[in-house]
Amino acid sequence: MSLFSLLTSYFLLKILVVNRMKNFNIILFIDAVINLLLGILLLPASSQIADFIGVPPVIPGFYPSLLGAVLFGIGIALLIETFKGNSKLSGLGLYGAIAINLCGGFVLSFWLMFGELHLPLRGLIFLWILVFLLIIISGIEYFIEKKNKRL
Repeated sequence: MSLFSLLTSYFLLKILVVNRMKNFNIILFIDAVINLLLGILLLPASSQIADFIGVPPVIPGFYPSLLGAVLFGIGIALLIETFKGNSKLSGLGLYGAIAINLCGGFVLSFWLMFGELHLPLRGLIFLWILVFLLIIISGIEYFIEKKNKRL
């Protein structure tokens, strides 16, 4: 286990224990889990992972690895926001999550429609599911905020 993983785990555990899941926001938590999983998938940026999920390999994997790190960081920020309770900690709130998800979803859908990616069916299915997840979770976040009169 790397030092980064240990520090991240310690920090998240501390947030969970200290705040005892006060004001738990399930939507932010789900969003965090999606970003963390995508980040973990992209961090190694290997051709085997790209082949497994059916997306084009990038050699070298420098940029996909950076994207994985950014997604992982966004996931951590969402977890901080989810479990901050009465703490003064601030992670990424719903406004930022909505913007990030919609930007990612629309850019990815643009690539899928016009990018001539020549992907296998499993890659297209994986990426379109990702587009729909990003747009759906953004819509849910927006309507929850609108219902709570925060937007």
